[in-house]
Amino acid sequence: MKPVDLAKKLRREAAFEPALLDRGKATLMAAIQQEALSTRRPTIIPQLPYADIRAALSFLERAFGFREIPSSRMQGADGVVHHALVEFGDGVIGVGTQGAHGAVSPQSGGVESQYISVAVADVHAHYQRALAAGARIAKEPRGPDAHAYEAIDPEGHRWRFVHQRLREAPAR
Repeated sequence: MKPVDLAKKLRREAAFEPALLDRGKATLMAAIQQEALSTRRPTIIPQLPYADIRAALSFLERAFGFREIPSSRMQGADGVVHHALVEFGDGVIGVGTQGAHGAVSPQSGGVESQYISVAVADVHAHYQRALAAGARIAKEPRGPDAHAYEAIDPEGHRWRFVHQRLREAPAR
């Protein structure tokens, strides 16, 4: 049931039985949260190839603050991770097997063909975290008012972390 319909139902039922109000509020809040979560998922998900997906997932979490979406992990019977999704804020990136769909990591291909930009709240704090986790820094934040820095992960993918607010997407 949609949150608006639950709110109408709650209003009717609470008028006759006030004890239902607390239980109804909890149900309504859960429905609102679920609807918000389901509408926030991106429809475009970049995929990055890695030779060692476990190491990549560990590094992305430790250095850059990504979080694996546990239900997305595809693992073979041999325990090898073939694909997983990681999230940062509202963004999602796929981490997949090298060679899938012809893609290879920069480490194997010998060339960077792209970079990923990620908006962060505090460029300097994020930079310090990445540095402490061993990220190779390609471009440091310059000065106290710096708005970006760039880092290279262990397999050669370039990441650009920027302080910016993206404009709101138009309503569908």
